[in-house]
Amino acid sequence: MGAKQPAAGRAAGAGHRARSLARRLAVQALYQTQINPRSWQDTHQQYAADPEAQRVDRGYFRELIEAIVPNCEALDLVLARLCEIPPRELDPIEHAVLWLGLHELQSAADLPYRVVLAEAVQLAKQFGATDGHKFVNAVLDRAAQEFRPHEYGQVLE
Repeated sequence: MGAKQPAAGRAAGAGHRARSLARRLAVQALYQTQINPRSWQDTHQQYAADPEAQRVDRGYFRELIEAIVPNCEALDLVLARLCEIPPRELDPIEHAVLWLGLHELQSAADLPYRVVLAEAVQLAKQFGATDGHKFVNAVLDRAAQEFRPHEYGQVLE
């Protein structure tokens, strides 16, 4: 039989899962914000009240929505530089995932860029168009080169 995971490992795994779920919920909220623009507070309130939010890292979800929703235009300026498709023409799911990924690359220095890309690609696979994850990966890879040059391309030990 396999060894049981130590309690600390289970807690860390649970924390990682809650953060992933916060990102998932944030992508859904950012998608809706594009369809029906609202304040970050209204968006947060709506999604925080959802029964699905019980398993989510609520603090991280709030941080994401509070930081991204008011700064969509600034994030779009970055996207316009990094991708060949104008932001207004992007698929709304991929647009939401890109906002999230750009935000984390710029603001979550403690989060390795590879984790940011992996989470974004997973969200794009789950919610986006068939090959949308490839586009998301390419754009965020360019962003990682720009925002994390000290970390980009390092070999993991």
